[in-house]
Amino acid sequence: MSTQEHVPPSSGEPVTAPTQHRSAPSLWPPLRALALRLHFYAGVLVAPFIAVAAITGLLYAYTPQLEQWLYADQLRVEQQGHRIPLSLQVEAAQEAHPEGTLHAIRIGGPEDSTRVLFQVDGLEESVRSSVFVDPYTGEVLGTLEVYGNSGALPVRTWISMLHRHLHLGEVGRLYSELAASWLWVVALGGVVLWVSRGRTGSWIRRVFLPDQGATGRRNTMSWHGTVGVWMLLGVLALSATGMTWSAYAGQNIGTIRQALNWQTPSLNSEVFEAGHHDTGGTTAEHGHEHHVAVSVDQVVGAVREAGIDGPIEVIYPASETQAFKVVETGREWPVQQDSALVDPMTGEVIDILRFEDYPLMAKLTVWGIAAHMGLLFGLPNQLVLTALAVGILALIIWGYRMWWQRRPTTREGFALGRPFPRGSWRRLPLWAKVALVAVLVGLGWLMPVWTVSLVGFLVMDAVIARTST
Repeated sequence: MSTQEHVPPSSGEPVTAPTQHRSAPSLWPPLRALALRLHFYAGVLVAPFIAVAAITGLLYAYTPQLEQWLYADQLRVEQQGHRIPLSLQVEAAQEAHPEGTLHAIRIGGPEDSTRVLFQVDGLEESVRSSVFVDPYTGEVLGTLEVYGNSGALPVRTWISMLHRHLHLGEVGRLYSELAASWLWVVALGGVVLWVSRGRTGSWIRRVFLPDQGATGRRNTMSWHGTVGVWMLLGVLALSATGMTWSAYAGQNIGTIRQALNWQTPSLNSEVFEAGHHDTGGTTAEHGHEHHVAVSVDQVVGAVREAGIDGPIEVIYPASETQAFKVVETGREWPVQQDSALVDPMTGEVIDILRFEDYPLMAKLTVWGIAAHMGLLFGLPNQLVLTALAVGILALIIWGYRMWWQRRPTTREGFALGRPFPRGSWRRLPLWAKVALVAVLVGLGWLMPVWTVSLVGFLVMDAVIARTST
């Protein structure tokens, strides 16, 4: 028995059977769901660390004014005619502080005291004792401990360590590295999620302006998303510069910078061979009799003629193989951090490094760190950091509010907000899984603390999944 498979239409033209096209499943829905789940866990669990970093960072931003207020008697002087020679200021400081080894001298503006810095046994690493001298009278104004190349005084040092490691030492640095490592991930991922939401209306309006008609959780999300978009660039800059100071990520970033020749250049004061100079001539400041024949006044005069002006630090040679090293200390825009080496026997400038000759990435690093500290543009810089810190805290509060608003609406007692649904990973194609794992491995090498916390999130999620079924 035969069958007729197809009856042509009356026109007589043959008709083929319709072909069914099965489109490949879209990659974005499972990726977006995966990003939502990661954003949820990071927002809930890492947000407290980010909040602490934002608050302590905000405090640190205003430490320049705090220093000027607390230590006004040591820092500020009345401008009155000509300054006395620096060598006499050094002598006055040495008489007041004979137990220290003369290390450097800092020279500021016309209303700034001169800082004579000593290395003293028993002080912590990177800490020096500073004797403040009136440059017009030679009067010793007081003695304070200073920290690091920035010359931070005790209150700024204390707040800096609070921001850096909560005064818990190296273990405490994990908190700030965790915050800096996750900050950019949460911010960038959140903006991508917000921009990709399917909403009607103008793209610019729905991305950059909150939805005035929204209520409840939609209203909270609207403010959370739009403020996050406006803050993205600033938050990314804070995260990137913050990671350069971290223990593990910072070391890896340094390795990358070295490999790409992005390091900040510097002069090495070890420029002479032992016994190169005749040390039988006259000597200058006490403590360097065997390898210094010129005064600090001659050194400063030589570098001023070479074009190094503004606030400077003159570092004394610690041995006969070293030269004087002079560096500009200002970090305000336009940044000018030239440095020079001066022969301690002749007072001649033997090498000079101009900031304008720095590689671009080295300049960006200097500018970025100064901006992170609130120093680059002065008060406007501090106000921007204030807006970023307040905005981060607002985003965290909105994030927790959305978590609470997402809780199950039952009457069966207390319930926390629900995470986003699982199953996104299983819906990804194999090639996408391989690519995603490769990216995570790369980020894992760069940010080890971030990696450990991410593994912790995955383990916790697996445990919750096991116990909730």
